[in-house]
Amino acid sequence: MQHNDIVDKNARILIVDDEASIRLTFEMFLARDGYGPITTAATFDEALHIIQDHEFDLIISDVVLEGPRGTDILRKIREAGLKCPVVMITGFPNLDSAAEAVRYGAFDYIPKPINKETLLRFVRQALQHWELEKERTTLIKENEKYKRYLEVIFSSVRDAIITIDNDMNIVQLNNTAKKWMAYDEANPLTNIRNWPEDMGRTCMQEALQALKDKKEVRDYHFECHRPDNNIRMISMNASPLLDGQDEFSGVVIIARDITLPTADENSGNRNQFHGYVGSSLAMQSVYKLIENVGKVDTTVLICGESGTGKELAAEALHAESPRRDAPLIKIDCAAIPEDLLESELFGHLKGAFTGADRYRQGRLLQADHSTLFLDEIGDISPRMQLRLLRFLQEKIFTPVGQDTPIKVDVRIIAATNVNLIEKVRTGNFREDLYYRLKVVEINLPPLRDRIGGIPLLAYHFLSLFREQLKRDIHGISNQAMNALTTYYWPGNVRELRHVIERACVLCEGPTISLEHFPKEIRSQQMQQDIIPAVKPADNTSEQALQCTTTVNVSPLPPYISEKDELIDALKRARGNKSKAAHILDVDRSTLYRKMKRHEIKPDEFI
Repeated sequence: MQHNDIVDKNARILIVDDEASIRLTFEMFLARDGYGPITTAATFDEALHIIQDHEFDLIISDVVLEGPRGTDILRKIREAGLKCPVVMITGFPNLDSAAEAVRYGAFDYIPKPINKETLLRFVRQALQHWELEKERTTLIKENEKYKRYLEVIFSSVRDAIITIDNDMNIVQLNNTAKKWMAYDEANPLTNIRNWPEDMGRTCMQEALQALKDKKEVRDYHFECHRPDNNIRMISMNASPLLDGQDEFSGVVIIARDITLPTADENSGNRNQFHGYVGSSLAMQSVYKLIENVGKVDTTVLICGESGTGKELAAEALHAESPRRDAPLIKIDCAAIPEDLLESELFGHLKGAFTGADRYRQGRLLQADHSTLFLDEIGDISPRMQLRLLRFLQEKIFTPVGQDTPIKVDVRIIAATNVNLIEKVRTGNFREDLYYRLKVVEINLPPLRDRIGGIPLLAYHFLSLFREQLKRDIHGISNQAMNALTTYYWPGNVRELRHVIERACVLCEGPTISLEHFPKEIRSQQMQQDIIPAVKPADNTSEQALQCTTTVNVSPLPPYISEKDELIDALKRARGNKSKAAHILDVDRSTLYRKMKRHEIKPDEFI
């Protein structure tokens, strides 16, 4: 509304006067000029009763009434908290009555006689004043509401927000900032120069820099030491504040905690165990089994797909055993040609065969009073199976070219990623050796069966490669993390490690995004974006999940065999054996041998 001579003619007006002629005359003047509704009252009590039951935009009252005075009505109006203007009229003006009317907040004090033009002029002025007052009151309420709203946001936001003036005095802190900076309400520090904490010192430096350069300081990362001796990684922005005349009046600092997440310490579950990272129920069972079996000096068979951490399990078993002070001896049975494996395991004398130009101590002898880890045990030949079986039965062996047997105290831990039961059934693995190895069996779950642990693993590898590659990367976008948790992971944890390493190499900013992942992960995420993976919850709009594009996605099998894994890698490498070996993280000779065993031809995938 523009504030000119135009007023709201629908304003509600009360006329209080003990003379009926005055009431009738005022009412007629106002009605003829378009005002209404108009209410009249003849007495003090009648006026109070009407005021209690109705709201008015203007009250016109005579000072002299029968009984109480008109100024008593004004006093009652103000005591009730009513703000509308009140015009007092008197036939006998004097200084005392005028002063009393002003004291109780009368809009104006008018002496009689009052003609039509005078009445209409005062009514118009009073109503214009009332409109302005209502607008001002509304604006104040809106400002107060907005201020409360901003205060709620300011105090609730998880980022730390600090406002500082040009003299480094602290103007305002939100709750997060108070918590991080150990703010003492009972003894508050008012100037940030006096703050002893890492956070306060860094805030002061960035504020001074922003004021000096008169421009924003963006994404400054620093380490902040917590009272519990842990380190909080902080990302800070500092922006100079301008007043209405474009003068610098201080700095606002926003700090965000970008510390890499860890598992819930209050869950009662371990999130790390001898090199393993993961807090899922499946991994908790593995940790407990390793912890219990490690202390018992018995043979253990570790089963699991490639990349699930079988070597870590062997190292954990050894670390939990009484033999932990001696080194763990390892041998990859699939990486050593068959004709050399026997010598590598049992040793040989000089001249025992062509090329044996010196004595070689076998791994069994090296592992005396310690533990021997036989990786990929499913790939050894029938002859090696027999020799190993005899050793497990008798605890003695004979080096190649030697007649005298040697007795050793060795604990055997074996691992395989193939189905030994199937190999026993087909006659490719000795049943007696299988049961000798499988005194205790530890089955490592594939990564797809513990997707809840993928974020923790991903950030673990991010932290690792961030340090190795000297990259300033502190986060993974939600879309990228969703892609990691929905991908099938045929290469398991090893593949996840390579994916994060690749992303750290390619990422140039502070956050890993979907574009930094290989094509197979990105394409699966795009399918997930097109087709809802689950039925929407009751409070989710079905329409929001509809899509005009239809994509048929075949469900992945719950278990992938070694042959399936080889085929998947060759498909992804388009028949390139070197690339397939890299995907599987195995030597090319191992890949060739496994392809031959499963009768796989690479030409089929070109």
